Amino acid sequence: MNDATTSEPLIPWTKHYDSEVAITLSYPEITLDALFHRSVENHAEAIALIFFGLEISYKQLGLYVNSLATALIDIGIQKGDRIALLLPNCPQYVMSYYAILSIGAVVVPVNPLSTEPELLHIFRDGQVRTAICLDLLAGRLENARDTCQGAGEHHLLEHTFYTALNEFMPLPIKALYRLSRKISREAKARLAQCVWFRTLIHKGTPLNHTSNLDLHQDVALLIYTGGTTGKPKGVMLSHYSLVANATQGAAWVQMGKRDRLLAVLPIFHGFGMSVCMNAPLISGASCVLIPRFNVDDILKGIHRFHPTLFAGVPTMYIGLINHSHLVDYNLSSLRGCFVGAAPLAPEVKHQFEELTDSKLMEGYGLTEAVTALCANPYRGINKTGSIGIPFPDVIMRIRDNVTGEIDLPPLEVGEIVLRGPDVMLGYNNRPQDTASTIRDGWLYTGDMGYMDEDGYFFIVDRKKDMIITGGFNVYPREVEDVLYQHPAVKEASVIGIPDDYKGECVKAFITLRDGATVKEPEIISYCKEHLILYKVPQQVEIRSELPLTAIGKILKRALREENSGVQAHPLPTDTRLGS
Repeated sequence: MNDATTSEPLIPWTKHYDSEVAITLSYPEITLDALFHRSVENHAEAIALIFFGLEISYKQLGLYVNSLATALIDIGIQKGDRIALLLPNCPQYVMSYYAILSIGAVVVPVNPLSTEPELLHIFRDGQVRTAICLDLLAGRLENARDTCQGAGEHHLLEHTFYTALNEFMPLPIKALYRLSRKISREAKARLAQCVWFRTLIHKGTPLNHTSNLDLHQDVALLIYTGGTTGKPKGVMLSHYSLVANATQGAAWVQMGKRDRLLAVLPIFHGFGMSVCMNAPLISGASCVLIPRFNVDDILKGIHRFHPTLFAGVPTMYIGLINHSHLVDYNLSSLRGCFVGAAPLAPEVKHQFEELTDSKLMEGYGLTEAVTALCANPYRGINKTGSIGIPFPDVIMRIRDNVTGEIDLPPLEVGEIVLRGPDVMLGYNNRPQDTASTIRDGWLYTGDMGYMDEDGYFFIVDRKKDMIITGGFNVYPREVEDVLYQHPAVKEASVIGIPDDYKGECVKAFITLRDGATVKEPEIISYCKEHLILYKVPQQVEIRSELPLTAIGKILKRALREENSGVQAHPLPTDTRLGS
């Protein structure tokens, strides 16, 4: 990309790059798994993963990846086949991820908490042939498999493999986990007939099976993200985009073999995958894997394993600085921390930096371009409230809301558009959605913001109705579709309302059918049966009527105005909102 050198008036941000960060980067013309194996060769004895104190070297991890790749080839997995991973942060996820890529197959990351209807949508839309899953979820996954087989979709979920979370834990913890885990009778019954992951990782070393891959056009990752209409969309990412994004993230903080990153962000999400797994493992650094967010576990992990880097969402930082025994933990090993996915309160940023003496870098990204694309510099000017400046080779613009074609001057609000090596190939099976999102090479993000005179970007609103709660994206339509399935509900509208801890929480407004009676807790319980927990409304308000537009559309804006509990980020005094 040449914008960084030929269009200086339009990209003022490069002058704020740290001296160690080049304006443009060189991206290896190899697959991400090949970059990982380069780390295996160069750092064989170094620690790649730490899981509950168990250390796995790069050499050991490379052998596991090769063995699993061989096993997948042996069962007939071929280039382009889609393999779903339903696992939390654990060594098995990392092994599976790189093994799948190494044989030219496609990784389909799936939230392990997904409901059966959500799983079925992903399996069918993504044409998922194989799944590697946590044993606790066997009942849910095998039920979905039965549904596919019963519908004659025999090519879906031909193979399912299971692993226990403690398979790579050190012995004392491994035994305690076995005693404490709660597995349903249904899952136990299903597992009796299933194949275990551990049987797949002792197959020897495969040959290179990815030489015929097109790095720029072949799909490496199919990751599902919510949409404002209909079901979640599958974002298709190339091998090159994954390499580029991980390279950019590593370069931004000068990540190297002496670094250790605490990975609690889910690596089945783009942010966690690229920043917390791919970037460290192509840099020779170490990953401390933690399966789920718990403030005590994070503080203990930082205190015990001395990570130098951390990435999280605002909810995590709020939890850390408000922990009652924070002073008992040594957090001084941290030198830099990423924060994204939702706005961060300035006071939280200041408190965290004072407590840790580290640099907290607010940033921005989206699944349609892998993840992080923009952040405050590690050493340079850090503007609180800003999402920072674009990474090398990422060009961002503010476009008008009417045509989407006019670049707006500094301090004027419009839609953020961008281009770079990270941008997706498109949405799976959705050419029209792809065409409306990627226009002339520019990705239209749907986020409203402005750029200041220094080239720092600020987000002021979201063009879509997306809700971000605790770092997770929730799309109102998906929740509304569930509400409309309840026999008592006549109308439904869902919005995000301010929440001091999660940023936003989900609130539903409903009207009832004539003669129907239902209480708010019943609606919440119903939603829990059909949605992942973070999508479930925390508040439900039953009304006699909902505000409507002249044509009868529910007016979400009026509901938001009634429920706005905090003031949005202030705009510059000379900002003119686009029409």
